[in-house]
Amino acid sequence: MVQESRFREYSRMCKRVAILQSNYIPWKGYFDLIDSVDEFVLYDTAQFTKNDWRNRNRIKSSGGVVWLSIPVRHKFGQLIQDTIISDPTWNRTHWRSLSQAYARAPHFNIYRAIFEELYKKCGAESKLSNVNFLFIKEICAILGIKTNITWSKDYSLVKGQTECLVDLCRQLGAAEYLSGPAARNYIKAELFQQANIQLAYVDYSGYPEYPQLYPPFDHNVSIVDLIFNTGPEARKYMKSSCGLSALKCSGGER
Repeated sequence: MVQESRFREYSRMCKRVAILQSNYIPWKGYFDLIDSVDEFVLYDTAQFTKNDWRNRNRIKSSGGVVWLSIPVRHKFGQLIQDTIISDPTWNRTHWRSLSQAYARAPHFNIYRAIFEELYKKCGAESKLSNVNFLFIKEICAILGIKTNITWSKDYSLVKGQTECLVDLCRQLGAAEYLSGPAARNYIKAELFQQANIQLAYVDYSGYPEYPQLYPPFDHNVSIVDLIFNTGPEARKYMKSSCGLSALKCSGGER
């Protein structure tokens, strides 16, 4: 019992979290961030932004980069969690485009049934958040990522962008908050310092290239590109498999 109690206290002192909006079939960096923390919070109580990654992403095809966009109803000020899909046939269109683009990928057939079934399942979902969650969870399972994923709506939320993040970290018992690099533009670092929560930023530079169809190489595509092209070796091309895993507290930026 004493050993178990010490382990729980150690886990609390070293808990690392990330808080980010859900994205549609995100790029590899998104999953590196998930894999680098103990708890990942889908911040879908944030406002939906048009022409962003919430409902679209990029894949590669023989004709170049293709955007896959989930059509949604949009009005100013709506939250991501309240965003409704406007065309119930989007899933069939996306699956057809994806299967055509990656038919020649070395490992496409390994995962074909998984993704085909996933797209069928998502056809019954009316909310964008639910679709994004289903894809994120399934892709985490494919990659062997076991991070606990929760929703911001399940916690008390305070006003203020940084203030809300800090308060969520408090509720989660976090010792460290790991953020994407773009958040440097708005995060008030002093609020994390005052709360005695370490603030760190993930570094997305220096990703290795992998065997990719249709050159030139492009890092900024959906994770499905990495999965279909490298299969079980996908983790070797991700940073979290090389020491970013949140097994213990560490200092400095990432």
